[in-house]
Amino acid sequence: MNPAQLSATVVEALTSLVEQGVLVLPDGVPTEVTVERPREASHGDYATNVAMKLAKKAGTNPRALGELLATELRSAAGIAQVDVAGPGFLNVTVAADAQGQVAADILAAGASYGATPSLAGEKINLEFVSANPTGPLHIGAVRWAAVGDALGRIFTFCGAEVTREYYFNDHGGQIDRFSRSLLASALGEPAPEDGYGGQYIHDIAAAVVAARPEAPGLPFEEANEAFRAAGVEMMFDEIKNSLHDFGVDFDVYFHEDNLHRSGAVDRAVARLGELGNTYERDGALWLATERFGDDKDRVIIKSDGQGAYLSGDLAYYLDKRERGFGRCFIMLGADHHGYVQRLMAMCQAFGDTPHVNLEVLIGQMVNLLQDGAPMRMSKRAGTVVTIDDLVGAIGVDASRYALARYSSDSPIDLDLGLWTSASNENPVYYVQYAHARTCRMIANATDLAMTLPGEAFDGSLLDHDRDRALLRALADFPAVVSSAAELREPHRIARYLEDTASAFNKWYDTKECRMLPQGDEPVTSANEARLVLVHATNTVLANGLGLLGVSAPERM
Repeated sequence: MNPAQLSATVVEALTSLVEQGVLVLPDGVPTEVTVERPREASHGDYATNVAMKLAKKAGTNPRALGELLATELRSAAGIAQVDVAGPGFLNVTVAADAQGQVAADILAAGASYGATPSLAGEKINLEFVSANPTGPLHIGAVRWAAVGDALGRIFTFCGAEVTREYYFNDHGGQIDRFSRSLLASALGEPAPEDGYGGQYIHDIAAAVVAARPEAPGLPFEEANEAFRAAGVEMMFDEIKNSLHDFGVDFDVYFHEDNLHRSGAVDRAVARLGELGNTYERDGALWLATERFGDDKDRVIIKSDGQGAYLSGDLAYYLDKRERGFGRCFIMLGADHHGYVQRLMAMCQAFGDTPHVNLEVLIGQMVNLLQDGAPMRMSKRAGTVVTIDDLVGAIGVDASRYALARYSSDSPIDLDLGLWTSASNENPVYYVQYAHARTCRMIANATDLAMTLPGEAFDGSLLDHDRDRALLRALADFPAVVSSAAELREPHRIARYLEDTASAFNKWYDTKECRMLPQGDEPVTSANEARLVLVHATNTVLANGLGLLGVSAPERM
């Protein structure tokens, strides 16, 4: 019995009490109740405060309602014991056979265990990374690559249709500085004062010259355009390849110019005008964002007829909505925090609901430490730590796990020595080693001709405290996945996996819970039941690592 099933059992008990006429709930029986782990293991497997929540509406006190509900629950299938504690908490101990059934349920569900329909029918656009192609991806963008892709996996696991999107521009101030830096390198000149440095500039400039030998000798504007076009393409190819090697691929690469070519800017401006949210002043067209919570109104078409910066955001958001996305996510760096309210005002100006149709997630800084000191900057990139620096130092799995393990709205310091160590202090090693251990145990069972018991499985044999603790941990996985999706927090998966690996290792070290028979002992039903438990643990660890885009190795 997992928390969701126990919640359903409590709801059934409440329904029965109402039908018996001994309980009156004016607002009806809730469709679900909160079920949590008690703070102390001696208080049972699960606890619920439903009596305290419903007592006032039921016209009684929480303790009395708790006693009434406890009596009803004690006769329910799968319940071994119910105690009323304090002002009305219910502490529930699940019967061993019902608790053991969790392992069989996981085995039956396999790769789909933990999936929920909580986002079924949702069409989600997930925009992340979106770095302009002026240099290798820096560590901040890499954090969003790990977190964004993990969110996409979690949303998909919860039933959503997810499109991963990368928004970029190959014109503008940044791109112009990039192309001038390439041209300067090709001419053997110093980089412009506002330009880009690093070996990668020289590498790309040389590649452009190899492809177009005549480019450096062209008039400045033509030469600059030649290095812009070829250099941007080469840089973007490198970014895509680095992301692919990192396990992150996008469904859509959206070019900003498409907004202008498709007329999306004009359509957005017209729509906002129809809604009465624009006005003219000083020869410019303004969006009345202050009425929607922004600190001031914003220009969208300047007095010279050119679109202001915000016009692109308006058009891009409308384009996503016109493509059928009900939920649009944008992942931005910490330096964009002040832009969030402006985007929410924009969303509301279109008649949409902020934080529903549009959500903005902010990612904080990442610092890499080597021997306790900040990691030296990449010689190739010049001024930043890049995706290739990180992967080269600790590998893809450790990089993705480390970056997804922490709440994205908190800055993090990553100790490279820790993340490369083959020790229990290294979180990804700890979880992956637990998975590899389950694989080894399953292989050992096969060598002894042990097989899964099938319908003969007896969950009641998993009755040791360590059995039950591991089963409770495995049973929590679907709720953790739902929570990670609802709160947009993949780090909940990582922390759960570490807790579950800990529960498994404690179980593994308990001699009373041995899965394999010793010496010439025959294989017993208890051995077979614990083989099912090991398979279930293997499944949960693999599924959880998969949601983070991290491999589940069979041996370490």
